[in-house]
Amino acid sequence: MTVEPPDTEPPGAGPAGTDPLEAVIARRGEAALETLAALRASDPPTTGGRVLSYVYDSGLEGVDRLAVRAAGLAHGVNGLDPTVFGSVARIHGGIVNRVRTILGGDAGDGPGSDDDEVHGVVTSGGTESCVLACLAAREVSGRAPGSGGTIVAPVTVHAAFRKAAHILGMRFVGVEVDPDTGRVAAEDLLAAVDHDTCLVVCSASSYPTGVIDPVEQVAAGLDAHHDPRIGLHVDACLGGLVLPFWPGGVGSTWDLRVRRVTSISADLHKYGFAPKGTSVLLSRGRARHRASWFSTVDWPGYPVVNPTLSGSKPLEPAAAAWAVLEALGDDGQSELVARTARATGRLVEGLAGIEGLRVIASDPGPLIAVVADGCVGDARRVHPHLWADECGRRGIAVQAQPAYRQERGALPSSSHLTITPVTERLTDEILDVARAAAEAVRGLPDPSPPAAFADVLAALEAGALSPGDLLALPEDDVHAMVSGVLAGDDGDGGGMAALLAAIERLPAEVGARLVRAYLAAVMEG
Repeated sequence: MTVEPPDTEPPGAGPAGTDPLEAVIARRGEAALETLAALRASDPPTTGGRVLSYVYDSGLEGVDRLAVRAAGLAHGVNGLDPTVFGSVARIHGGIVNRVRTILGGDAGDGPGSDDDEVHGVVTSGGTESCVLACLAAREVSGRAPGSGGTIVAPVTVHAAFRKAAHILGMRFVGVEVDPDTGRVAAEDLLAAVDHDTCLVVCSASSYPTGVIDPVEQVAAGLDAHHDPRIGLHVDACLGGLVLPFWPGGVGSTWDLRVRRVTSISADLHKYGFAPKGTSVLLSRGRARHRASWFSTVDWPGYPVVNPTLSGSKPLEPAAAAWAVLEALGDDGQSELVARTARATGRLVEGLAGIEGLRVIASDPGPLIAVVADGCVGDARRVHPHLWADECGRRGIAVQAQPAYRQERGALPSSSHLTITPVTERLTDEILDVARAAAEAVRGLPDPSPPAAFADVLAALEAGALSPGDLLALPEDDVHAMVSGVLAGDDGDGGGMAALLAAIERLPAEVGARLVRAYLAAVMEG
């Protein structure tokens, strides 16, 4: 829906002393706001708990109102130069101090502990935090861009680290995990470390299955057998502000209390319940902290110093995150996590009771992964992607995850649920939907790829077409291939199951290109 403003405005100024342009902008602005409201009305709600991925809802309207007010007070401030806008340094410093305390980073403070001192920077999100951690590791190792430095991590680590390797001229080394549990063995991670390794990464928690990787064991192995310059990063973008408050603890130490951990990332826009756009990267030691900064005076303009990938950046997200952290405090954060934990427990118990589905056992935390139960016959089995699509049609958005091929056995097709405090109010409704959705799709055959991909898949499997042939196709040809999916020619009602079925059958690099084309086509309209 669009509202077209008039091509011309009537002549004449407004009241004395006012700028006539103000009235023109006001009328057009109202039209734009009406259009925006209509566009947003077609989106799933970002509050209320019916979207079990992407959004993190405290369930408290006052938290959202506070964030909006704080962002408004920071409107227009450019975070590029804290020597001009002093509020930038104070707000960023307050966030870093708070998160450092939560993640055990104060343990090294004191005389003579400069190497242990933890410093931090506020970023635009988890991906930027992870990329900066990899950049710092490359710089500390003394490697030049493109010189072959590697990032060693479980295959379940967030895709941000593959992205970091791609843009930094590094190489990602994925270590396979147990296909039944999604867990990586510390000895397998350590066995992949060699003279090219700049960084080892562990997750707390890993997004696909909710596992906390063996940080303590990996740290001990690095200490005993490897170059001290090799970094150990903990990606706690998801777990950083929920696991420290989890009732009863999580059974392992994974944060900066482990002295060999050189950096850790945590997102404020997840379980810090701030608006999107704020994460923190904490680094041990001033040298590693500053290694990812960019600075230059080699141009005719002002001296440029960027601690993050962006130059000019808004203060609004950080101001909102700071205000929410201040308002919640430890007691508020603990209560919200307790609500999350209760909801998670109830949902795990309820989902485990649905015939045809199986909940993957995970560590304490707010993530649930569901797969088909291989112990029941085909007639009673529930495919998790068909189930996710059906849940969505019934008003509860569940995220489907494709199977992942590895030599030691594939991780199966799964569906993912991220639990937040507001979920506690909806557990009965979610379970009712989950049971009804399972009944609706139980015994149905596995989803088939979209018809638009059928010829390509058949040619690949027959050997008439190679992955290289597909990768060499012009972008317009690839776009045409996905257009049929967007048009709904596959007849699956707009769900993701058919698209994921294609991804599961395609070589990874081909699947990546097709998914890129698919999302690009959505964005291009």
